[in-house]
Amino acid sequence: MTPWLLVAGDLTPLGGMDTANHALARYLGARGSEVHVVTHRAWPDLAVLPTMTVHRVWRPFNRHLLGAPLLSRAGHRAWRRLRPRGVHAMVNGGNCRLPGANWVHYLHAAYAPEVVGPVARRAKAALARWNDLRAERAALREARIVICNSRRTRQDVVDRIGIAEERVQVVYYGSDPARFGPVSGSERAAARRKLGSHGDRPFVGFIGALGDRRKAFDTVFGSWSVLCKRRDWDATLVVVGAGAELPVWQQRSRESGLSDRIHFLGFRADVPDVLAALDSLVHPARYEAYGLSVHEALCRGVPALVSASAGVAEQYPAALAELLIGDPDDAGELADRLTSWRRDIDRFRSMVAPVSTALRERTWDGMAQQIVEAVERSA
Repeated sequence: MTPWLLVAGDLTPLGGMDTANHALARYLGARGSEVHVVTHRAWPDLAVLPTMTVHRVWRPFNRHLLGAPLLSRAGHRAWRRLRPRGVHAMVNGGNCRLPGANWVHYLHAAYAPEVVGPVARRAKAALARWNDLRAERAALREARIVICNSRRTRQDVVDRIGIAEERVQVVYYGSDPARFGPVSGSERAAARRKLGSHGDRPFVGFIGALGDRRKAFDTVFGSWSVLCKRRDWDATLVVVGAGAELPVWQQRSRESGLSDRIHFLGFRADVPDVLAALDSLVHPARYEAYGLSVHEALCRGVPALVSASAGVAEQYPAALAELLIGDPDDAGELADRLTSWRRDIDRFRSMVAPVSTALRERTWDGMAQQIVEAVERSA
């Protein structure tokens, strides 16, 4: 059996592309493939698989800009060792330039993030982006096959990088139906108590990093400021995520008198429990190659308002069009959509039930199998 080489920054079940990478590695190891993982961090369950070898790479000061070249060099070294035996290599975007498969979770060329703060922070972000763009373009052009997590990402790869359409395939993410299944009444009650529920006040969730404005929390905050001026608005906003701007938004919340209407939870490893407590999720991202938090919310039966341009929006049937946000910069539109949801909260929850069932049926193993078959066919 041909060995596999996976080059990925992190392989953990904690969310986003890390979860997808972890799922692929676990699938390959569980089926008995020889797997070499080059990574900064791997979840302990991978290292115990008998055919799995984890090559850990230092990430100085936990900084991407410093760790990226070390990861790339380590990936090349592993590939050179395995090449005489034949190897299926899989990298992520621009993290390593190899003539194999490239799995695109996020395309830097598709979005220029708005970074606020001190000049030094903005300069560092600009340098990192320049490096990422250069590495991304070279790696994608080198790849034999490119796997994308949505049709939106596929089109961006074709249009912005110039990759031939026949070299690019779409494989949607999977999910873990055991962790992100339907929420029972008792589970919901316990989750709400854990978040400090008071009575029947609805919880609206926002899940995303607060390091730049890509996830558009500024739009959410603007919308919430307007809604909380109304006497009939009774929902509480729960914010899950960390980043450089977290203290800024906490301060603005206090200054605006919204401390009791917005709860900042920081980073949470218990996202399934948080989702169990929510009545809806809001995600007006300015750029989202896919949007796994939205996918997982739907799996739990939580209505999720998301940007129409996000990759995960491709999973929404026409019946859920009311949950798609046209302009992620328009706080007024978001306020209107939240008002519509609150007015008919039970109808929206029942509307997402069929989508929830369909998404849970596509497991991480199903996704991984589809990727493996595509890579092996292209070899």
